[in-house]
Amino acid sequence: MAPGIPIFILVWLGQVVSLLGSGLTGFALGVWVYQRTGSATELSVILVCTKLPGIILSPLAGVLADRWDRRLVMLFSDLGAGASILGIAVLMLAGRLSVWHICVAMAINSACTAFRWPAYSAATTLLVPKKHFGRASGLVATADAIAQTVSPVVGAVLLVSIKVQGIFLIDFASFIFSTCTLLLVRFPKPLKTAEAAIVKGSLIREASYGWTYIWSRPGLLALLIFFAFTNFFSGFILVLTTPLVLSFASPSVLGTVLSVGGIGFLSGSLLMGAWGGPRRRINGVLGFQIIRALCFILAGAAPSGRLIAIAAFSLFFSNPFIDGCSQVIWQSKVPAEVQGRVFAARRMVAFSSIPLAYLCAGPLADYFFEPWLAVGGPLASSVGRVMGAGPGRGIGFLL
Repeated sequence: MAPGIPIFILVWLGQVVSLLGSGLTGFALGVWVYQRTGSATELSVILVCTKLPGIILSPLAGVLADRWDRRLVMLFSDLGAGASILGIAVLMLAGRLSVWHICVAMAINSACTAFRWPAYSAATTLLVPKKHFGRASGLVATADAIAQTVSPVVGAVLLVSIKVQGIFLIDFASFIFSTCTLLLVRFPKPLKTAEAAIVKGSLIREASYGWTYIWSRPGLLALLIFFAFTNFFSGFILVLTTPLVLSFASPSVLGTVLSVGGIGFLSGSLLMGAWGGPRRRINGVLGFQIIRALCFILAGAAPSGRLIAIAAFSLFFSNPFIDGCSQVIWQSKVPAEVQGRVFAARRMVAFSSIPLAYLCAGPLADYFFEPWLAVGGPLASSVGRVMGAGPGRGIGFLL
């Protein structure tokens, strides 16, 4: 076994626990906000705050992840994210929590993620042998999958027993655990190359290098643009799943649907971790994206928790293969010592379309598609004959 693999496993374990806590918080906040406001737009605004600051800070975060000790970058990122969650827990206990408080806390959390992600990705390249990159990507996806599988079911139970504020405190404790795992390890330093020496300079010059590197490589640029487009449409389903399911079912059904999606994610992640993905990675990206597209149609077809659960399972089963194959391509093509800034530029472009999707999805659902397919709405006698009319059918038609 390579010496870096035990370190990777320990850090990965800390991230699993942290993601579990964050998943509980995400589920609880979605239910809490939607039940109090009944607005998909309010939910969209919060989701924008969870993404936009991290996207804006990505170039700076990537440079600093390459300049600084990547372990310390992850350590302080976890501490900052934990502090933001503790803040909203305190406000809720005091009875003063409002939507704008949640927006601020999620913005801080997003900024911390912007620093943690390139440091984690680049550190994985140093810790894991190249032949195991696909399996490592599968394990990273498995961490997300475990959180997605467990968090909704457990979150639905905890909402009844310890309320939202208790879930926030659990999330804070999860960040403390991940911080402790980072305190126990050391990351190897990347070897210095001529390419790294060339780009060394001011923060602005080093941040721009990530763009220059991608722009000069048409294959990576095309892959990045492809992900920016597909992420835009993925953003719609991230916003609209909660109001779609709650339009005809209870929070417990929502938790079950999300957990089934998590089981699909976990299944795909475990298979990706064991297999490593297809030899021609781009085929894995494109083939599984087609499956995801069909799942969007299935999810919107009818107000059925079972149908949406099947779509969620298949959609999330595909994700580890898409992301894992893409990650291996990038890890193989980009030198380890500049991966922080290149990966940050990649993240900024790929994820920049998601806040736009969040901003579009809520208003489109609330002001156009839902009224169109309301009982007696303009499309109730046409599209409504096929899809049904009433709450949630406009969102289904949009998907």
